[in-house]
Amino acid sequence: MRHSVIVPLLAFAAAFTAPAHAQNSEDAAVRAAVGHYLQGHATGDGAHFSMVFHPDSKLFWIQNAELRQRTSADYIAAAPGQPAADEAQRTRRIEHVDITGDAAVAKVVLDHPGVILTDYLSLLKINSEWKVVNKIFTRAQK
Repeated sequence: MRHSVIVPLLAFAAAFTAPAHAQNSEDAAVRAAVGHYLQGHATGDGAHFSMVFHPDSKLFWIQNAELRQRTSADYIAAAPGQPAADEAQRTRRIEHVDITGDAAVAKVVLDHPGVILTDYLSLLKINSEWKVVNKIFTRAQK
């Protein structure tokens, strides 16, 4: 009797699971979008940020126990246009990507001398392109 409950539940779950190739292609597409974000950090070129941030997106963080925010336009405008002087000592990685339908979250770790920044990027698939619509981040001193 126990198996009669499990089998229908497995069939139900399978009906709502996207094919593996669809999941892999969406994962690759999200990672490619986040790759532009990482390239913006590596090169200092705001054009890479412009490729991935939606014009209405915002960035949020806590500073001195207060919520701070910035538009993505201001963030992009502040790009220095060249790599950081200590670029050779910096690393970046996508720790995790989670996708459901047309929504995704990417956890990104930026390891810089003296500080580690952890970014959580919220992405939506808009007009067939993955765009960052929200970024929250935190920093930890090393």
